[in-house]
Amino acid sequence: MVNSHSILTSAKVALDELSVADLQVDAVYVGTRTDGAPADPLNALLKVANQGGFRYRGEARKKLELLVLKTSMDDSDWPDELDPETGIFTYYGDNKDPGVDLHDTKKFGNLILRTIFEDSRAGEGGRQLVPPIFLFARAGTSRALRFLGLAVPGASDLDASEELVAIWRSTKGQRFQNYRARFTVLDAARMSRAWIDSIIAGKPDHSLAPEAWQLWRKTGKRKALVAPRTLEYRSPAEQLPADSPSSAIVEAIRHHFIGREHAFERCAAALAQMMIPQIAALDLTRPTRDGGRDGIGQLRVGSGPSGILVDFALEAKCYSITTGVGAKDMSRLISRLRHRQFGVIVTTSYVTPQIYEEIKEDQHPIVVIAARDIVELLRRNGRGSMEAVRTWLNEEFPADEEAQA
Repeated sequence: MVNSHSILTSAKVALDELSVADLQVDAVYVGTRTDGAPADPLNALLKVANQGGFRYRGEARKKLELLVLKTSMDDSDWPDELDPETGIFTYYGDNKDPGVDLHDTKKFGNLILRTIFEDSRAGEGGRQLVPPIFLFARAGTSRALRFLGLAVPGASDLDASEELVAIWRSTKGQRFQNYRARFTVLDAARMSRAWIDSIIAGKPDHSLAPEAWQLWRKTGKRKALVAPRTLEYRSPAEQLPADSPSSAIVEAIRHHFIGREHAFERCAAALAQMMIPQIAALDLTRPTRDGGRDGIGQLRVGSGPSGILVDFALEAKCYSITTGVGAKDMSRLISRLRHRQFGVIVTTSYVTPQIYEEIKEDQHPIVVIAARDIVELLRRNGRGSMEAVRTWLNEEFPADEEAQA
């Protein structure tokens, strides 16, 4: 068996070690052969297929023994995502083409999703039918994969109706449905090779499984692997787009509002509501002499007669990515906050490091939606392509609307 210390220090497991390796969270499993050619590591590691996002042992239409969900994390139309601060993993199904029924895909991925979520809600007996779910993401440009963790369907802070949702998308004018699934990554750092081998052999010994997984199977309680940020504020690089297509999207937004930057306020309000769906109301004030516009809104906490409304202020800055939000802009927002209010700043650029650090150290309750966040929000809402973004801008914030106002 691979020495555990070597995994922790090198964070990589080579091809000839895969068949005897444990699974360690955030370890990288390398599939390079001795001749230097890249190879997929999952077959050697878990005895599953060599291709696809859904890989499994057993029969998709009957009973699964083990399920692997693999993601590249770079599909702009289907943005799979792991939130390390909450342990929630978002994964999209495998129906990505018009003319195909939601559950009739080649790998039966969406059928698998429907089945495991139904079983997870069917009490202890149903949870016993849910296979171990291992998450992997591409690590770098080769076929190496990073192990993200052991997951179970759903999340403790979500309604059942939010855990698995069939969403509509369109391509070239044709509509189709795909699943968006939410999983909880369990607080389990290592999966032993003994447990994995027992599953592969068809005689699963789940007493060897991590305690968090056994607890969920018995009680339904999800103990998430959460990793709070050690760095409280983000650098400009962490706030700006990570690649050229993302930069192009941000630039398209900025260009759409050139010469009428105050109109960006409505766009900023829409983006804030994408990030914070609990916003109950958001009103924009008239332009001021300096061309800025403020937004005043209310966030609903709770529901029904027990719910309360919390006031907040919104500030929008349609800047180029070379111009950061500085002290003057942030002071403007902070000065508008009253007791028990919070602020939201939306910018097509970034907040300068000194100001970002200051608002964190002084504990100002301000949500920062920077350029990178804008791209991620649009992608989560089905607007991952330049075409989709431009259509959204032209339909929701047309230039001629300003002329008529």
